[in-house]
Amino acid sequence: MPLADGAADGDVVEVRRSPRRRRTVTAYREMGRTVVLIPAAFSPAEERRWVAQMVAKLQTREERRRRALGGDDALMARARELSAAHLDGAAEPASVRWVDNQHRRWGSCTPADRSIRLSSRLQSMPEYVVDYVLIHELVHLLEPGHDERFWALVARYPRAERARGFLEGVELANTAGEAAAGELDPVD
Repeated sequence: MPLADGAADGDVVEVRRSPRRRRTVTAYREMGRTVVLIPAAFSPAEERRWVAQMVAKLQTREERRRRALGGDDALMARARELSAAHLDGAAEPASVRWVDNQHRRWGSCTPADRSIRLSSRLQSMPEYVVDYVLIHELVHLLEPGHDERFWALVARYPRAERARGFLEGVELANTAGEAAAGELDPVD
């Protein structure tokens, strides 16, 4: 499993050659690195070409997703839409913003000042997952704890269970990677 520098500074690319793979090339993100799967028969020149192409494709896809999610104003608008659609408009945040300093939580809410913060790590995840975290934090404006009423309100979002499963999978992968690296970092 050779490691190579990626197109962007700090990116690590792991190339995995497969004797069963004939023509297809696949790339995805895994535990902070880009993994590119290529046929074992590729020459070094073909490998370099395909790695560069697949890294660029992933970066383009992630950038498109970030633009679709927008900045803080778009996040606030989305929170209002979700509150109206699933919480009868009862949850009214004063502010909703992306933050870069949340590494153990996906989101947080301060009911006293009605502020919601979402981890910028969510920007690379599917929209329904971001919506779920927003709903979760919006419900905290109505119900501070995680009691039965809280979860009943969260369950009004139709993709709640699917999004929770997605986040649990991400957390398991992160925990496994950190444990392997000796950097276990519990997720809240």
